[in-house]
Amino acid sequence: MASRWERLFDSVGHFGRFQACVYFASVFQAISCGIHYLASVFMAVTPKFVCNVLGNVTSILFNNSSSSRIEDIWTLWTSTKNYIVVQLENGEIWELDQCSRSKREGSLYLAYEYSGNKSVFSCSDGYIYDHTKWKSTIVTEWDLVCHREWLAKLTQPTFMLGVLLGAVIFGDMADRVGRRYIMWFTSTGQFLFGIAVAFTFDYYSFVIIRFLLAMVSSGYLVVVFVYVTEYVGIKARTWASMHVHAFFAVGIMAVALVGFLVRTWWIYQIFLSVTTLPFVLCCWMLPETPFWLLSEGRYEEAQKVVNVMARWNKVSTPCKISELCSVQQDDLISCRTGDNDISTAKKHSILDLFYNWHIARRTITVWLIWFTGSLGYYVFSLSSVNLGGNEYLNLFLIGAVELPAYVVACIGMDKLGRRNTLTPFLISSAVICALIMLIPQDFSILSVLANMAGKFAIGVAFGLIYLYTAELYPTVVRSLAVGSGSMMCRVGSIVAPFCVYLTSVWIFMPQLLVGIMAFLSGMLTLMLPETLGKPLTNTLAEAAELGTNKNSCLGKSPPAQSGAVLEKIEMHSQESHSTDE
Repeated sequence: MASRWERLFDSVGHFGRFQACVYFASVFQAISCGIHYLASVFMAVTPKFVCNVLGNVTSILFNNSSSSRIEDIWTLWTSTKNYIVVQLENGEIWELDQCSRSKREGSLYLAYEYSGNKSVFSCSDGYIYDHTKWKSTIVTEWDLVCHREWLAKLTQPTFMLGVLLGAVIFGDMADRVGRRYIMWFTSTGQFLFGIAVAFTFDYYSFVIIRFLLAMVSSGYLVVVFVYVTEYVGIKARTWASMHVHAFFAVGIMAVALVGFLVRTWWIYQIFLSVTTLPFVLCCWMLPETPFWLLSEGRYEEAQKVVNVMARWNKVSTPCKISELCSVQQDDLISCRTGDNDISTAKKHSILDLFYNWHIARRTITVWLIWFTGSLGYYVFSLSSVNLGGNEYLNLFLIGAVELPAYVVACIGMDKLGRRNTLTPFLISSAVICALIMLIPQDFSILSVLANMAGKFAIGVAFGLIYLYTAELYPTVVRSLAVGSGSMMCRVGSIVAPFCVYLTSVWIFMPQLLVGIMAFLSGMLTLMLPETLGKPLTNTLAEAAELGTNKNSCLGKSPPAQSGAVLEKIEMHSQESHSTDE
C-alpha cells in the first residue's frame, strides 16, 4: 500500500495545485473547531454581582462612596467580600452580599458599618449584575452563581466529554462510509448546532446542544486529518498535517476578536457559528479520497479523482490505478515470502503496550506526555483571560503564539531529533510556569508574555508527540499506541477546566500543576530512545531493543524498504491522529 501511494504522488505531485485547493478548503473548517472549543471563555463569564432586593432604591453606599445608581459602584468593587448598603423608598436599609442579603433592624441612618441586629435572607429575588463589559452571559441569563455556580463550571468539561465521544464515533464512521460524507455531516452539524445553542431556553438544553456540537466539531477535526493525509504526498505530509493545528489556533484568535466586538452571549454565539457557513455551502464539491475508494474496490471512481488531480497539477500522463494495484500485489507476494510472514499476524490488545518493562515504561511516559500536552494547552488558553489587562488581547496572543510553535516543531524534528526537541521544550514550559508564579500580579504585561512563552513551549511538545509516538512503537501496535495516547490527550482536556478553577484555592495552582507534570514528563522523556533517521520497527521485540546496543541489527533493513515503511507508518499515524485541541 505504501509503495503504491508513493508512486501515485511521484506521478501527480506531492502538493500540487489540486492538493493545495483541497487542503485549504478542508482545513478552513478547523477554524470553526477552534472557535467552538474555546467559545465558553467569554460566554460563561461571571461578572460582579450582588443579591437583588425588591423596592425602589433611593440611596446606595459602598465604603465612603455614595450614589443613586448601582452602576457607579461597580468600578469601586474589588473583592467578593465587599457588600453594598442600599436604602429603599420605604426607609428600609439592606446590606447586599453576593449570596445573601441582610435587613438592618431599627436602623434609621444610612451608614456603611453597622453592629446592630440584622435579619438574613436568601437571594430569592434574583441578582444584580455588572453589565459594564458583558450585557449578557449564560451566567446572568440563568443565575449560575452561588449554589448554582458549579453548573457554570461544568460547561467546558461536558463539552470536552463530547469531544472525546465524537472522535471515537466519527473516526470509525469515516472508515465505513467515507471521509467526504462525514465531513459534510459534521460541518453541517457544527453550523446547525452552533446556531441552536444561541436559542436554547434553559441551562440544560444549552449543555445538551453544546455536547452535540462538541461531538461534531471533534469528529470533523479527526476526519480532516485523515482527509488531508490521503491527499498530500510524503514530502509535504508532516508540514501539512502539523499546520491543521495552526488553523485551529486561528479559531482561538477569532473568539477573542468576536468577544471584543459582541458582548451579548447569544449574538456572540451566532457570529461565531456563521464562520462555518461558507464551508457548508461549498463542501459538497470536495471529492472522496482515492485511498478510501480503492479500499472499497471502487477503482473507476478512484481513477477519475487521480485524473482530476493530474489535470489540475498539469501532469500530462497520470498514473493508472491498474498499475498501482499490480504493484500492490507484487508487494504482498514479497511480504509473504519474506522474514515477516503477515499470515501469522495476530490481533493485539492494549496489554501489548506493556509487553515488557522497557515497553511499559515507554508507554507510561508517552501517555504522560499526551496528558501533559493537552492539560498545558488548555490551561494556558483558558486562564489567559484572568491575567489582567485586556482579556481579549490576551486570548488573541495566546492563539497567535501557536503559529510559530508548529514551524519550530517541524524544523526541530528534522534537524535536532524528536527526543532532543521534545525534552527541552517540556522542561522549559515547567521553568516558565515557575517564573509565572514569581511575577507580581500587578505586572500584567510580563504575565501575558510569560504565558505566551509557556503556550509556545507546550505547543511545540504537543504538536511533536503525534509522530514521535508512531515511531516509538512497532507496526503491530502502532495505531493502538497513537489511539491510546489520543485518549489520554482528551482526558487532559477534560481535567484542564477543573485545574483552572483551582485558582480559587491559590491563584497559581494551575501553573503549579502544569509545571510539575511538564517537568516530570521532560525528565522521563530523556529515557526514551531517539528515532530520527532510524528504521521503524515491526515487532515488539525490535521496539524493546530500540535505543540499545542490541538494535544494531535493525540497520540491515534495505533503504528502499525502510522508506516505504516510513510512508505507510506516517499514513497510519495520521489516520489515528486526532487533535484534542
